[in-house]
Amino acid sequence: MSEEVFLRRPTHPGEILREDILPALSITQLQLANLLRLSRQQVHAILSARSPVTAVTAVKLGALFGNAPQFWMNLQSAYDLWQAREKVDVEVLMELGNLHQWYGESRGA
Repeated sequence: MSEEVFLRRPTHPGEILREDILPALSITQLQLANLLRLSRQQVHAILSARSPVTAVTAVKLGALFGNAPQFWMNLQSAYDLWQAREKVDVEVLMELGNLHQWYGESRGA
């Protein structure tokens, strides 16, 4: 199975909420916080891409906007993986070789 590679940073779900959804629905951050039963600070942190959309928040967003919680989790996951790939030096790990190759050799495969 091939892994999807992003050439650009995926959009944080909070940015999508802030830039697209809230303006289209004429909903303020405070209104969103009240609808989701989250603090204004929590919503602001999500909308400014400083905090992730958690599973609980994804369920709330899905219920509020009539879409699947998995939609929000997929957006967050893509963003998180891209961030991790930017931080992790996989070249150092690659020098050790693939574990499955080593494991197979050590078992006499």
